[in-house]
Amino acid sequence: MATKKDIRRTKIKYRIRHKVSGTAEKPRLSVFRSNKEIYAQVIDDVKGVTLTAASSLEKTVEKGGTKSEMAAKVGKLVAERALAAGINSVVFDRNGYLYHGRVKSLADAAREGGLKF
Repeated sequence: MATKKDIRRTKIKYRIRHKVSGTAEKPRLSVFRSNKEIYAQVIDDVKGVTLTAASSLEKTVEKGGTKSEMAAKVGKLVAERALAAGINSVVFDRNGYLYHGRVKSLADAAREGGLKF
């Protein structure tokens, strides 16, 4: 059974996704945040494919530090992979989460890594 918090986030998520969509030229950078980990993927919604992804579970992301620091490492990694795939500009999808804390640090690190949004 979904909690009130989950239902609220789902409504916000649908409202955001109604306006935000990724194309081949400007894909969508989607963020998912669990209690312990954080995931980011660059998605082409027209074809329905994930172009590149990164998460805090990967062995290349060194463990340790706060959750916000881990999110920054994931943001830098997803930006690096997107640039390697030839993607310079994305649309940011916070996925119903507040633009604060881990989500904000991931976005800032992705910008520092070279992505434009």
